[in-house]
Amino acid sequence: MSEILDILGNTAFWVAVLRIATPLVLGTLGVLLCERAGVLNLGIEGIMVAGAFAGWLTVYAGAPLWIGVAVAALTGAAFGLLHALLTVGLALSQHVSGLGITLLATALSYYGYRVSFPKVNTPPTIKPFAPMEWLPVPILSAQTELTLLAILLVPLLAYVLYRTPLGLALRMVGENPQAAEGQGVSVAAVRTGAIVAGSALMGVAGAFLTLSAFNAFFFNMVNGRGWICVALVVFASWRPGKALLGALLFAFFDALQLRLQQSGNAVLPYQLYLMLPYLLSILALVLVARKASYPQALMKPYRKGER
Repeated sequence: MSEILDILGNTAFWVAVLRIATPLVLGTLGVLLCERAGVLNLGIEGIMVAGAFAGWLTVYAGAPLWIGVAVAALTGAAFGLLHALLTVGLALSQHVSGLGITLLATALSYYGYRVSFPKVNTPPTIKPFAPMEWLPVPILSAQTELTLLAILLVPLLAYVLYRTPLGLALRMVGENPQAAEGQGVSVAAVRTGAIVAGSALMGVAGAFLTLSAFNAFFFNMVNGRGWICVALVVFASWRPGKALLGALLFAFFDALQLRLQQSGNAVLPYQLYLMLPYLLSILALVLVARKASYPQALMKPYRKGER
């Protein structure tokens, strides 16, 4: 117990928590946007890989870091548009389309890496975002601008969803697309826009890994974070504020298990420590999901004029 208290009292631990949570916040907000409009996007895992690779390769080629972030967002948006064409335009299965996007984006990224660096054994590196040392808050001053962006996007998205006509339209097409159509709202346009914007956030979430958390691209670096984001949306009951809380909760458990593994007093197999954040997150998800109110039109294809 004293060991855990020592860990919790260390500023470096909370710095790690916020850093681990950042891609989860961005990815979860992206999934939340899609699902609020009624579309499940299981392509997030592959979109994060594609965003990580595209952003890193752009910076490696000599572009500024923020251009790399923009390219990652555009890459995510492109895959999101493909997903929208399949699920909104053609009304195909959202599950199959999303999994196909994940496989396609991941394969293209790995292929692009092999073609770009055919004879490289060690991943090339770039100069990533620097910490914001000018901030007076110690935990934030050790983070980069992308973490600050992720935090600021939470209240911004909440404002858009609950305080603007655009947010009302987006929630309407996710709850009752027939009623939205009756009010003159284009269900296809709103859903497509939400998927493209949400996928762009997923691409930025991937770019955080290569442009901020690390300085290189390597295989399997996303490591299931996309699937965690899908679960966190349910934990958050499709609300941006709770999405931030869920991401921080998972990051807390993840950072804790890393510190426990590194301590010299660890007596349990390391696999148990690796399981810790997932087990505790599943427990929290089960407790919360029972009362979650999901968008009523989620995963339900819509064709104009149908009743």
